[in-house]
Amino acid sequence: MHTSASPRLLNRDKVEKTILLEAVRLFAECGFEGTSIATVAERAGLSKQNLMYYFPTKQALYQRVLDNVLDDWLARMASLADGDKDPGGVLRAYVAAKLRFSREQPLASRVYALEVIGGAKLYGEQIRRRVVPLLRADIAVFERWIGEGKIAPVNATHLLFAVWAMTQSYADFSAQMALVLDRDALQQQDFDDGAQLITAMVLAAVGLNQP
Repeated sequence: MHTSASPRLLNRDKVEKTILLEAVRLFAECGFEGTSIATVAERAGLSKQNLMYYFPTKQALYQRVLDNVLDDWLARMASLADGDKDPGGVLRAYVAAKLRFSREQPLASRVYALEVIGGAKLYGEQIRRRVVPLLRADIAVFERWIGEGKIAPVNATHLLFAVWAMTQSYADFSAQMALVLDRDALQQQDFDDGAQLITAMVLAAVGLNQP
């Protein structure tokens, strides 16, 4: 029998979402060291003691934030794993998905970037455990395409590194881009233009033509 969630569970979910929303903002602005539990609690409208009922330590809160970021990021990368589809279509979808993440989750992207720039001291094991297997699966898809003559030989690892760097820069360095473009923030057209150019570069790298 299907039963709806209890009011207590619904309230817990609501409070956790509020905490995590404020935590992402603060970790993106101040990094792990510069963020305090007290400030997150104040921004979330809670006492420090109440927040610690949900997340007993700052590291537990940080871990949960990064878990959510990585869940979303990896879900958007999953399209590349389907090697049975047309390589051109798969690669276009992959670039588009990565740019959507940068557009929709810029703060989350910056939290992840700050952790990596700092040497991934607090989250390195999770990155190794979750990102490396997916990267290897994606490389296997490229090798299969190469073996079937569908794309030109390419160093898939470094091509993917390049795609990550190009697409994530639209979140991590959006302030610089906006300054150069003389506007307050990046617009949808900027992401569309970026998608067109990055896609063309990726397709050219594997010997496919942009229609």
